[in-house]
Amino acid sequence: MYEPGPSGIVIDDTTLRDGEQTAGVVFSLEEKIRIARMLDEIGVGEIECGIPAMGADEQASVKALVDLSLDARLITWNRAVASDIQASIDSGVKAVDISLSVSDIHIKHKLRKDRFWVKEQLKRALDFAKKHDLYVSVGGEDSSRADLDFLVQLMTISQDLGADRFRFCDTLGILDPFATYDKVRYLVERSDLDLEVHTHNDLGMATANAIAGIRAGARFVNTTVNGLGERAGNAALEEVVMALKHACHIDLPIATGRFVELSKLVGEASCRPVPEWKAVVGEKVFSHESGLHADGVIKYPGNYEGFDPAEVGLSRHMVIGKHSGRHGLQDRLRSLGIHLELLEADTFLAKVRNIAQLKKCPLSDKDLVRLYDADQQVA
Repeated sequence: MYEPGPSGIVIDDTTLRDGEQTAGVVFSLEEKIRIARMLDEIGVGEIECGIPAMGADEQASVKALVDLSLDARLITWNRAVASDIQASIDSGVKAVDISLSVSDIHIKHKLRKDRFWVKEQLKRALDFAKKHDLYVSVGGEDSSRADLDFLVQLMTISQDLGADRFRFCDTLGILDPFATYDKVRYLVERSDLDLEVHTHNDLGMATANAIAGIRAGARFVNTTVNGLGERAGNAALEEVVMALKHACHIDLPIATGRFVELSKLVGEASCRPVPEWKAVVGEKVFSHESGLHADGVIKYPGNYEGFDPAEVGLSRHMVIGKHSGRHGLQDRLRSLGIHLELLEADTFLAKVRNIAQLKKCPLSDKDLVRLYDADQQVA
């Protein structure tokens, strides 16, 4: 069974649930198994693995994941109704997220009920789950637009009835990190119940909001590989883990060296290729072209790299193009077995920049060798 590290922070990755809810994304059972196994192998503590109430196929899929006997806890998503929870029980899981709308906007315009009804629905669902000895996360849908004191009431009810944690959901991705911190801190200071943050990326702040929630006292955080998820997606697993490590100095027991491998697996399975410039795992995020930067990296990588690319399974790459400088060019040519003196390098660089300007792209190794060979023939 998974044990959290010294920080006590637990990653609950929801690639197989919220990630698969990305419009148009469907994972096969084989892909789900491969993704779940890799998440487990790298040290993710909890995997939200599906919605059994969807039907027999989804239940069979969840059951197949349960049969893997992973170290990570498997948890399923459920509405706050007994039939959903029973479907999860029938799938073999021992942990459930019980979700219900908590904002007045949702209560009025979605549920068409009132706060009293929400409280009673929570009590019924939680009582049913606990009678079946389930680990329970109470999911507050649209928490970011809910009245905070009402959330405190729901957390009190949840704790009294044996819930294990409460999920604060920024369902529409409308918060900034400052508001996230303030709201989560407000709840942390008024309840002893463990808090979980679930953030969406509609304004491009999912990762920042996830970090803010943790800094405010949340112990659980939802992520998806590559930031998959509804609309603009969720907080990306790889970004959250590396941000905690290098921005917050919280090093989770996660094998980050396999992030690129995991990212490519999910990218292929979701038919959503990983952009070259994707933060943390994009193939070109450790590429350097500008003369000043390339020179600085050659002298000492820490000059322009926040962490070693090997930490996530990447490698450094010197791009030779319009903005390249002499030192970057010489370094790249040396890797190809070509050594140029100072004046030769300056002359060659001028030709490289001219070609890159005309082609509107950097020069490949083949381009460089071809250009050098042509120069040698003329000489």
